[in-house]
Amino acid sequence: MSVYAVLYSWLSRDRIVLLKENQGERYLPIWIGQAEAEAIALRLQGTAVPRPMTHDLLLSMIEELSGTMRYVVVNDLNNNTFYAGIAVDHNSEVQLVDSRPSDAIALAVRADVPIYVEESVLDKAGIVSAPDLRGPAARSDDLGVFRDFVDTLDLGDLGN
Repeated sequence: MSVYAVLYSWLSRDRIVLLKENQGERYLPIWIGQAEAEAIALRLQGTAVPRPMTHDLLLSMIEELSGTMRYVVVNDLNNNTFYAGIAVDHNSEVQLVDSRPSDAIALAVRADVPIYVEESVLDKAGIVSAPDLRGPAARSDDLGVFRDFVDTLDLGDLGN
């Protein structure tokens, strides 16, 4: 899976990370917190921060303690709550550390490791197709939302 988008609701504080199958058509929307959404989005945009964020710190600790991240996996969905694991190789033994999916994904994009989702989770919560959830601003000129607004204005009475 790969991170397809980090979505923000204009009407609420909801944030969603949308995963997409690398070789398939299914998407997996996961509601996440604001801080995790920003951590994922900043890394995907290549934005540098002056000091390490929490996920940068955690990755540094794993590496300083002679561990290596191998992958993350969203491995369960129970009572509308997703569960994940972070696979860390330490002394040639891979250990799966329990995690929230948002934290696991934030680490995965920093460590550039694969993101997996158990088939049973995709069966329960995956969606087959998604409309262009990025809206009119996803046009190639990135000004579509403003152009649509200006096109609806009636400027005929402006001179009165």
